[in-house]
Amino acid sequence: MFRWLLLFILVVPALEIGLFVWAGGYIGPWWLIILIILTGIIGAWLAKQQGLETLNNARESMSRGVPPQEHIFDGICILIGGVVLLTPGFITDAVGFFLLIPITRRPFKNLFKKVARKWIDNGKFTVYRR
Repeated sequence: MFRWLLLFILVVPALEIGLFVWAGGYIGPWWLIILIILTGIIGAWLAKQQGLETLNNARESMSRGVPPQEHIFDGICILIGGVVLLTPGFITDAVGFFLLIPITRRPFKNLFKKVARKWIDNGKFTVYRR
Protein backbone atom coordinates (compact mmCIF):
# COMPACT_ATOMS: atom_id res chain seq x y z
CA MET A 1 0.00 0.00 0.00
CA PHE A 2 2.80 2.42 0.90
CA ARG A 3 4.54 1.73 -2.43
CA TRP A 4 1.42 2.67 -4.36
CA LEU A 5 0.98 5.83 -2.31
CA LEU A 6 4.60 6.85 -2.85
CA LEU A 7 4.29 6.17 -6.57
CA PHE A 8 1.09 8.21 -6.66
CA ILE A 9 2.71 11.12 -4.82
CA LEU A 10 5.67 11.14 -7.22
CA VAL A 11 4.05 10.37 -10.56
CA VAL A 12 0.80 12.36 -10.48
CA PRO A 13 2.39 15.78 -9.77
CA ALA A 14 4.97 15.17 -12.51
CA LEU A 15 2.21 14.31 -14.98
CA GLU A 16 0.18 17.34 -13.88
CA ILE A 17 3.15 19.69 -14.38
CA GLY A 18 3.81 18.25 -17.82
CA LEU A 19 0.16 18.65 -18.74
CA PHE A 20 0.16 22.25 -17.45
CA VAL A 21 3.22 23.11 -19.54
CA TRP A 22 1.72 21.51 -22.63
CA ALA A 23 -1.72 23.11 -22.14
CA GLY A 24 -0.21 26.49 -21.30
CA GLY A 25 1.74 26.40 -24.55
CA TYR A 26 -1.33 25.29 -26.48
CA ILE A 27 -4.08 27.57 -25.11
CA GLY A 28 -2.00 30.23 -23.35
CA PRO A 29 -1.24 30.87 -19.68
CA TRP A 30 -4.22 33.14 -18.97
CA TRP A 31 -6.73 30.68 -20.38
CA LEU A 32 -5.04 27.95 -18.37
CA ILE A 33 -5.45 29.95 -15.15
CA ILE A 34 -9.08 30.69 -15.99
CA LEU A 35 -9.68 26.99 -16.70
CA ILE A 36 -8.12 25.97 -13.37
CA ILE A 37 -10.27 28.47 -11.45
CA LEU A 38 -13.39 27.49 -13.40
CA THR A 39 -12.98 23.77 -12.69
CA GLY A 40 -12.50 24.58 -9.01
CA ILE A 41 -15.70 26.64 -8.88
CA ILE A 42 -17.74 24.07 -10.81
CA GLY A 43 -16.31 21.28 -8.67
CA ALA A 44 -17.15 23.06 -5.41
CA TRP A 45 -20.71 23.72 -6.60
CA LEU A 46 -21.16 20.11 -7.74
CA ALA A 47 -19.70 18.73 -4.50
CA LYS A 48 -22.09 20.87 -2.44
CA GLN A 49 -25.09 19.90 -4.55
CA GLN A 50 -24.27 16.18 -4.52
CA GLY A 51 -23.38 16.23 -0.83
CA LEU A 52 -26.69 17.82 0.17
CA GLU A 53 -28.61 15.40 -2.04
CA THR A 54 -26.80 12.43 -0.49
CA LEU A 55 -27.41 13.76 3.02
CA ASN A 56 -31.13 14.16 2.31
CA ASN A 57 -31.30 10.64 0.84
CA ALA A 58 -29.53 9.23 3.91
CA ARG A 59 -31.96 11.02 6.23
CA GLU A 60 -34.91 9.72 4.25
CA SER A 61 -33.67 6.13 4.33
CA MET A 62 -32.96 6.35 8.10
CA SER A 63 -36.45 7.70 8.71
CA ARG A 64 -37.78 4.57 6.99
CA GLY A 65 -35.57 2.41 9.20
CA VAL A 66 -33.17 1.42 6.41
CA PRO A 67 -29.42 1.69 7.10
CA PRO A 68 -27.84 4.35 4.84
CA GLN A 69 -24.96 2.11 3.71
CA GLU A 70 -25.05 3.19 0.05
CA HIS A 71 -25.32 6.85 1.02
CA ILE A 72 -22.29 6.58 3.28
CA PHE A 73 -20.19 5.31 0.39
CA ASP A 74 -21.65 8.05 -1.81
CA GLY A 75 -20.60 10.57 0.83
CA ILE A 76 -17.06 9.17 0.94
CA CYS A 77 -16.79 9.46 -2.85
CA ILE A 78 -18.16 13.00 -2.81
CA LEU A 79 -15.78 14.07 -0.05
CA ILE A 80 -12.74 12.64 -1.84
CA GLY A 81 -13.93 14.07 -5.16
CA GLY A 82 -14.38 17.54 -3.69
CA VAL A 83 -10.96 17.53 -2.08
CA VAL A 84 -9.29 16.27 -5.25
CA LEU A 85 -11.04 18.94 -7.33
CA LEU A 86 -9.61 21.68 -5.14
CA THR A 87 -6.07 20.62 -6.07
CA PRO A 88 -5.02 22.19 -9.36
CA GLY A 89 -4.51 19.78 -12.21
CA PHE A 90 -6.35 18.18 -15.08
CA ILE A 91 -5.81 14.57 -14.01
CA THR A 92 -6.99 15.22 -10.45
CA ASP A 93 -9.93 17.23 -11.81
CA ALA A 94 -10.98 14.32 -14.01
CA VAL A 95 -10.82 11.92 -11.05
CA GLY A 96 -12.73 14.44 -8.91
CA PHE A 97 -15.50 14.85 -11.45
CA PHE A 98 -15.74 11.06 -11.87
CA LEU A 99 -16.23 10.80 -8.09
CA LEU A 100 -18.89 13.53 -8.03
CA ILE A 101 -21.07 12.44 -10.95
CA PRO A 102 -23.47 9.69 -9.76
CA ILE A 103 -23.20 7.49 -12.86
CA THR A 104 -19.39 7.45 -12.91
CA ARG A 105 -19.19 7.18 -9.11
CA ARG A 106 -20.43 3.56 -9.03
CA PRO A 107 -17.08 1.83 -9.86
CA PHE A 108 -15.33 3.88 -7.17
CA LYS A 109 -18.04 2.99 -4.65
CA ASN A 110 -17.60 -0.69 -5.43
CA LEU A 111 -13.83 -0.35 -4.99
CA PHE A 112 -14.28 1.40 -1.62
CA LYS A 113 -16.73 -1.32 -0.54
CA LYS A 114 -14.21 -4.03 -1.38
CA VAL A 115 -11.47 -2.21 0.54
CA ALA A 116 -13.77 -1.71 3.54
CA ARG A 117 -14.82 -5.38 3.45
CA LYS A 118 -11.16 -6.44 3.31
CA TRP A 119 -10.30 -4.20 6.28
CA ILE A 120 -13.23 -5.59 8.27
CA ASP A 121 -12.28 -9.19 7.44
CA ASN A 122 -8.62 -8.55 8.41
CA GLY A 123 -9.60 -6.87 11.68
CA LYS A 124 -8.17 -3.48 10.71
CA PHE A 125 -11.60 -1.90 10.97
CA THR A 126 -14.29 -2.79 13.51
CA VAL A 127 -18.02 -2.25 13.14
CA TYR A 128 -19.99 -2.08 16.38
CA ARG A 129 -23.66 -2.96 16.28
CA ARG A 130 -26.29 -2.87 18.96
